[in-house]
Amino acid sequence: MSKVLVFIFVVFLTALALFAIYNQNPTTVTIPFDGSYETPTIALILLSIAVGSLAMLFVFVVRDTKRYVNTLQQQKRQRREAKIQELYSRALHHLFAHHDVREARELFEAVLKEDPDHLNAIVQLGDIALSEGNFQTAREQYERARDLDPKNIDVLFALSRLMEKTERWPNALKYIEEILEIDDKNLLALYKKREILERLEQWDDVVFVQKAILKNEHGEKDKNRERQNLVGYKYEYGRHSLENGYLEKAKKAFRTVLRLEKNFVPATLGLAEALLREGENEEAINLLEKSYEQTSSMIVLLRLEDLLISVGEPLRLIRIYKNNILKNPQDPVIKFYLGRVYYRLEMIDDAFEILTSIDTGGAVYPDMHQLLGNLYLKRNQTDKAVQEYRKALESHVCAFTLSYRCAECGFTAPEWSGRCSRCQKWNTYFLNLSS
Repeated sequence: MSKVLVFIFVVFLTALALFAIYNQNPTTVTIPFDGSYETPTIALILLSIAVGSLAMLFVFVVRDTKRYVNTLQQQKRQRREAKIQELYSRALHHLFAHHDVREARELFEAVLKEDPDHLNAIVQLGDIALSEGNFQTAREQYERARDLDPKNIDVLFALSRLMEKTERWPNALKYIEEILEIDDKNLLALYKKREILERLEQWDDVVFVQKAILKNEHGEKDKNRERQNLVGYKYEYGRHSLENGYLEKAKKAFRTVLRLEKNFVPATLGLAEALLREGENEEAINLLEKSYEQTSSMIVLLRLEDLLISVGEPLRLIRIYKNNILKNPQDPVIKFYLGRVYYRLEMIDDAFEILTSIDTGGAVYPDMHQLLGNLYLKRNQTDKAVQEYRKALESHVCAFTLSYRCAECGFTAPEWSGRCSRCQKWNTYFLNLSS
């Protein structure tokens, strides 16, 4: 490479010499405001080359100096960033791996000494304060982070969590709304909005949000789950409307649920109640009877039992029970409830006959023995009544006791509800007839 440069330099000198031989006349150079000067042409050329070279040399020196300074600054910045990252990583390690909040707080504060605008460290300090119940400090940290980045979704979520902790649900909802204005497909924000609206019992809005969730879910399994939830929330809207006396809204909601899921027992019971409040007793009875034929739900049957007795149609109820016994002659549950109906109607002999015909398979059922004890008392057979009561007291089995169990999570409740209070799923309670 050096030989090539020497060759080029020699050629350049040769060309310059030839130029000087053929251009020996002087050249007049006029300088504004300073007169004219004569100079050899070759001298002018050499001077121009020298000036140009010096100018280029200056440019190169400035450029290289700037690069050098930038390199130093970049290296300094990289070292500072590496230090900050190392401090932040250690803080996270202490916080989540060792649960050492004190050390983590000190390290996050060290991060902020190096970089006062480190947004993640500020949010983490806010989270620590929130976990300790120091809501004022948490809010100050979150607001500080928000000032740095007003549209940061993580910061808005943090502020929403703070509002939830202090049970300021409308304010929590406001921050979630801000997130959805930035990203209307943010599933986490949609789920959180749904949760808050549930707490506020704004069921109409919950249904609207649930439709958005269903639209934005991708996996088929998740979509199926959210379709079921949509049915449940439509039921809740109907239930809330019924409780507040909006019967038309309630009936429309319950009928919508039953179109989507015909065996949704809570909606059937809700629709029957709405019809009863409007005086449509026969329509309510027919609805419950049809539902029982479809679902064989004892919950529906017991509601039908109360209704038929209250409207003075016990024979219709007895016919339903007897038809079921004909279909399932060995079913002790139906026989027990028919015996209980006879007892409620003061049909003592019929009650005694059906209850004593139940084959318990050697098991002892407290409620049945208590009912038999009552029957023996009405027949003035005190000794036998005492024996039945003793069997009821000695038994620890809970069969034939009116309680409700969730088919999903196994939770047992003393009262029926359309939704399990533990797993939060709908239409899962069934009458618990075994221990």
